Amino acid sequence: MFSCRLALNSAVKLSVSSSAKRSVFHFRGPRVVPILVRNVSGPYSTSDCDNFLFTSESVNEGHSDKMCDQISDAVLDAHLEQDPYAKVACETATKTGLVLLFGEITSNARVDYQAVVRNTIRDIGYNDSSTGFDYKTCSVLLAIQEQVAEIAQTVHLNRRDDEIGAGDQGLMFGYATDETEELMPLTTVLAHKLCARLAECRKGKILPWLLPDGKTQVTVDYRLERGACIPERVHTVLISTQHTPDVGIEEIRHHLKETIINHVIPEKYLDDKTIFHLLPSGQFIDGGPLGDAGLTGRKIIVDTYGGWGAHGGGAFSGKDVTKVDRSGAYACRWIAKSLVAAGLCRRVLVQVAYAIGIAEPLSISVFSYGSGNYTDKQLLGVIKDNFDLRPGVIIRDLNLLRPIYKATSTFGHFKPGFPWEEPKKLKL
Repeated sequence: MFSCRLALNSAVKLSVSSSAKRSVFHFRGPRVVPILVRNVSGPYSTSDCDNFLFTSESVNEGHSDKMCDQISDAVLDAHLEQDPYAKVACETATKTGLVLLFGEITSNARVDYQAVVRNTIRDIGYNDSSTGFDYKTCSVLLAIQEQVAEIAQTVHLNRRDDEIGAGDQGLMFGYATDETEELMPLTTVLAHKLCARLAECRKGKILPWLLPDGKTQVTVDYRLERGACIPERVHTVLISTQHTPDVGIEEIRHHLKETIINHVIPEKYLDDKTIFHLLPSGQFIDGGPLGDAGLTGRKIIVDTYGGWGAHGGGAFSGKDVTKVDRSGAYACRWIAKSLVAAGLCRRVLVQVAYAIGIAEPLSISVFSYGSGNYTDKQLLGVIKDNFDLRPGVIIRDLNLLRPIYKATSTFGHFKPGFPWEEPKKLKL
C-alpha cells in the first residue's frame, strides 16, 4: 500500500511500498511512531487492533432545553392537526416562571398557544412550584409572525408537492450500526433507556422522590472488527437526577443502581469493574428552568446518535418538514438503517446537502468504514437506485404531514415507532 513519514521540519515525505499493510506515522516529541491501519475505506480510517471507550448522554423530559423541544414540537403538532401544510418554525425559551414562544408560522389553524404550552409542561411533571416550575402560574409570552413571503415564493408556492424546494441550505447525516437491535449505538440506546426508566418510575410513583430534571451518561468499551464496532462491556454509568429534599443520598444511590440501572442494562455488559457515578453532586433539588435557562435545539447530539457518526448542526424540534434540517436527517437515517438492515454493511454514515429552493440534493455521500462487502461507490449506487431525496418526495414516502413530532422530542428521534425507522426493502 503506502507508508508516510512525518518529519520534524515542514517537509512531508511519502514513499510507496509493496507492503500489504498501510503504515501511518505520527511523531511524539523527536521520534516518528508508526500506527498500523487495516481494512478501511473513505476518510474515516480507524485502527482495527485496539479497544476504545466511547460515551453518549441523554436528558430527562424535565431538562430545561428538552422542555423547550417538547413545547416547540407540541406547537407544530397542534398546527398539523388542523393544517397538514402549515409552515412552522417555532422556538421556545424558558427561565424561572417564564416561557417565551417565538418564531415564524404560516397556517390556517387556530391554535390556543397558552393551552398547548401549559399542557406540555403539566405532562412533563412541573405541576407545583416546589418542583421549580408550575404550569398553572408561569407566564407565557408570544412573539410569532408569519413566514416571510420570500421563503414561500422560493420553496413551495406554485410548485407540485414533489417539486418543492428545500426550506433552507444545510447538510444532514444519517448513521446506523448493527451493534443493537435498533441499529443504533449501544451507548445512545442505554442512555435513552435509563432516562425513560427514570420517567417511568417517577410518573408511576415507583420512586416518588424523583423529579422531572436529570441526565444520564454511558461509556462502553468497544472493539473494532473489520470496521464494525463491537460492544464488549459497559465501562461507566453516570446518573444525575432531580429529587425531593426529603430523601437521603444513600437511598437515592441504592435505587438508581437496583431499580434503574439493573432494570435497563443487560447483565452481560456489567461486571465488577463497571464504574457507577450516581448523583455525584450529592444533591439535585433545584432543577429545570430554575436551575438553568432552556432553549429549543440545544440537545442535537442527544436527539441523534450520541456523538457517533456526524451532525450537520441543524436542530429538529419546532420545524415543519419542508425544513430539511428535519426531513433530510430523517431520510438519511432511513437510508443508513436500510443499508445495514439489508446486510450490505455493518455500520454506515450517509450525508446529504441542500440549497434553499432547489429540490435535488447538491451532494450525497456514504462512508461504510470498510464494514461490508460493498464498496462505498457501490453503496452510493444503491442509494441512488432506491431513494429519491427531493424534500417533497421524502415527505410523501415517509408520510410526514402528520402530528407525530412531540413524541420524537424525548429520548431520541431515532427510536421504534416512526416511519424512518422502518428499513426499506432495497432493489439490488
